[in-house]
Amino acid sequence: MKRVYQIVFIVIFFAAGLFLGWHLSDSFRNRPIETVSAETKMWTCSMHPQIKQDHPGKCPLCGMDLIPIQTVRTENEQVDADVIRLSPEAVALANIQTIRVVRGNPVKEIHLYGTIQPNERFLRSQVSHVNGRIEKLFVLFTGETIREGQTIASVFSPDLLTAQQELLVAVKMQATQPALLKAAREKLRLWKLTDRQIAEIEQSGAASSLIDITANTQGVVIAKKVVQGDYVNSGSILFELADLSSVWALFEAYEADLPYLKKGDPVEYTLQALPGKTFKGKISFIDPFLDKTTRTAKVRVETANPHFELKPEMYASAIIRSSLKQHAAEWIIPKTAILWTGKRSIVYVKQPDSEIPAFKLREIELGPSLGDSYVVLSGIAEGEEIVVNGTFAVDASAQLEGKPSMMNPSENVVPAPADKITELSEIIEKQTVIPVQGSCEMCKERIETTALSVKGVLSASWEEESKQLHLKYDPQKTSPDAVAQTIAQVGHDAGRYKADEKVYEALPPCCHYREK
Repeated sequence: MKRVYQIVFIVIFFAAGLFLGWHLSDSFRNRPIETVSAETKMWTCSMHPQIKQDHPGKCPLCGMDLIPIQTVRTENEQVDADVIRLSPEAVALANIQTIRVVRGNPVKEIHLYGTIQPNERFLRSQVSHVNGRIEKLFVLFTGETIREGQTIASVFSPDLLTAQQELLVAVKMQATQPALLKAAREKLRLWKLTDRQIAEIEQSGAASSLIDITANTQGVVIAKKVVQGDYVNSGSILFELADLSSVWALFEAYEADLPYLKKGDPVEYTLQALPGKTFKGKISFIDPFLDKTTRTAKVRVETANPHFELKPEMYASAIIRSSLKQHAAEWIIPKTAILWTGKRSIVYVKQPDSEIPAFKLREIELGPSLGDSYVVLSGIAEGEEIVVNGTFAVDASAQLEGKPSMMNPSENVVPAPADKITELSEIIEKQTVIPVQGSCEMCKERIETTALSVKGVLSASWEEESKQLHLKYDPQKTSPDAVAQTIAQVGHDAGRYKADEKVYEALPPCCHYREK
């Protein structure tokens, strides 16, 4: 009996097992099968990403340990060999941010620096209209203000004494010779005597050996040409005057900015001496010649100065907003989105169909700089997302994985249209630091612009505090020594090269850095 129970129990257990197995197998048949990618792991060198092999070891170039290439991929996603995939954690740690590309009407901000100068249209010379000796001078120093009609000197003049005597004789004969009186008066008027002075001579009936010279203009004395006791001739300059009721703000514009400046453009500028105040005007003249030393052209803004707040030689900083109508409705992207290497400009475009953050390098063609942004002529499309923060982190990941990057161009990189660019060769980049002397923002702009004008220089950044120029350059085209020599030619001591004294003295006073 006991054996019968054992057989029944075994049969029931076996039947239950068959039923459970059939049920589970039916459930698994209805579920999608998950598979794992059998991707081969690769190793590379962090210093030489072109080195790749399918096993760990040492870099044949520098001897460093190879590191594995970390690739994030989903199974059912189509793989692009040039796409960089980063985990959400890596994106957060690198603070990678993107924006959507949109079109806009670009406005270029141009920063100019200069000084206040007298309006040359209001410069005057006060001259002597008679020959004689200055017996007394009433204007004694430069900077004094003269009013029109003010007595400026008392002069002894034999010629004027004779002319007065002729007037007195003509007064006595006016009944019979009225024309003679008229001629005598006119002679004194030609010597700039006023009608009041002539009337006083006629009323007194006596000729004076001394005559007062009055100012026939007004302004501030900027040059004093005579002292008391000097002999002067008719036409001799006594004083040079400047009427400061209207002044010029003269700015220096680099040749790269000149295409965006035109007569009539509105200008806003501020002065170091008057913080908080903004002065407005329009460009009234652009010098047709460049200064061969500073490579700049003078830009003139005429400004009314009724309260005489603006004084010659005050420092001024201007901002001109020039609308680039020739690039209307173009794409505009932030400067932080762009990586440069030689003539190549690249951005990283976010892939829209990827389940995880994925980015791909794209070569673009840049238009004018707008300060913190650039106009893009070709290479991207409206609505695409590009990396604007953390761009170097994405590029570093591309270099480590041996994929197309800033320093590793590839035939798979999407180029700008062939009709707008030429074939570019890969550039080897080096970095160095050059000591360069300077003292202000104008120096910084002059030093960086001069360095960038040297063929082969990729980037240049001068620090005012440390007096150092951080330079990136192509050693096949230039050298730090050549850059330093070029900078010294525009007035800044650089490395072992010292600027010529005449060139240095021609710099604006705020740029002088040598101890006197």
